[in-house]
Amino acid sequence: MGGIALLLYFQGKYSDAKSTFITGVIIFFVAAASVIYEVEDWSIFKRSIIHFCVMLFTIYPTLLLSGWFKISSFLDTLKVFIIFLLVGLVLWSLFMILAKVFSW
Repeated sequence: MGGIALLLYFQGKYSDAKSTFITGVIIFFVAAASVIYEVEDWSIFKRSIIHFCVMLFTIYPTLLLSGWFKISSFLDTLKVFIIFLLVGLVLWSLFMILAKVFSW
């Protein structure tokens, strides 16, 4: 994603380059944190809480700095946080269901 962002930047597509780079950063953090779910000694609850904390301290600030949301007040940051929570909850639920169905 960084390479694509760089190509877009050199083509003068600065907004697209920034969005592509931010997307790459988010993908990196999500992929890096996925190893948390491979720790067999931890309960699913503990893995989920640790994963949430990692996402909270990496993805949430990335979203705030991305420029994708208008941030001019505390209420705006709260709205982004609610979106962060809802999307996370939906994805977590979906993958928990898939894990049970496919015995992951």
